[in-house]
This record gives sequence, C-alpha cells and structure tokens, in this order.
Amino acid sequence: MVDLSLRQELIDLFCQLAYQEGDFLLSSGQKSSYYINSKPVTLHPQGAVAVGELLLNMLPEDVQAVGGLTLGADPIVTAVSVVSAYEERPISALIVRKEAKGHGTQAYIEGPTLPQGAKVVVLEDVVTTGQSAMKAVERLRAVGYEVNQIVALVDRLQGGAEYYQSMGLKFEALFSIEQIQQRYKEGRNR
Repeated sequence: MVDLSLRQELIDLFCQLAYQEGDFLLSSGQKSSYYINSKPVTLHPQGAVAVGELLLNMLPEDVQAVGGLTLGADPIVTAVSVVSAYEERPISALIVRKEAKGHGTQAYIEGPTLPQGAKVVVLEDVVTTGQSAMKAVERLRAVGYEVNQIVALVDRLQGGAEYYQSMGLKFEALFSIEQIQQRYKEGRNR
C-alpha cells in the first residue's frame, strides 16, 4: 500500500527543490523548457526516506538487488537498500559505472557480488528516452544478473516507457512529469 502522505511529501520536494523552468539541454541531447535535477531531493533527508520507502513498495518480493547508472541513481539505490534493511527485507545496492574503473579490478559494477541469475531491478531518477537506464541493464545482464524491470522517480513521457517495452522490460514511474507540473502550478497559485 502506497503511503499517500509520503507521495505528497515527495512530490512537494520535487516541486520545491528539483523542478525548474527555462531553456535546458538534456543528457539525451534534446532541448527542453523545463529541467528536473533529482539530486537535491534524493540527497535530502526526508527525500531519501520517502524515495526509499515508496520505491521499495514498488519492487517485486523476489528482487535481490537494485542497481542504477552513476550518478543519478546512486542515492536512490542506497535509499532503497537502507530502507529495505529497516523493513527486514534486505536488498543490496549496486552502482553501475559509465566507464570501467581505471585501476584495481577495472569493474563496471560496485557493490556486493551476487549469485548468477540474481534478480536485479534498475532504478533511475528521470527517464526521457530511456538510454541511460538501458546502459545499466546491459552491464548488469553482462555479469549474469536477471534484469526485467526499470523503476523511475519521474517519467518525462518522451518515449522512455515505450522504448523499455520494446526491449521487453517492465517499466513503472513514481510520478509523471504531468503530475509534477500540475503540483508545481498549484503551489505557485497559492
């Protein structure tokens, strides 16, 4: 059961700390009239707790780990893992590098080593085209993990969900950009 007050608290934090209007260039290369920088929310104490609790409730019972592409997913996978320990449903966190580490083991993935076939859900902050989280899916699958689902904080509704579906992945987002923009406008009109 999703805690509606927790959802409300989190969407309010997104409106206050993450959502901006203006002219922006996105990591996908697209231009946009708005931008969402999730890090001020996911690194905020109440934001991290809300993210951890809400996303944990969206995960299948048999998931063994959550992972995501650094840097946006780092605080998200950590929040879910920490909350999972308190909920007595321990789920490991994995951080997927964009490039292999240049020294030591030259690993792409940081975190505990899991058995082959371990079920991992990829977490993402904001989905536009879906390419960033797909890199994490590919890296995690390459080391033998089973990845069938991506869960995001925000879906910009610009093709990411359709892309994931075409790749055979289940996709869910906590919020759509329309929900955040609606709440943002409501807050400005108070």
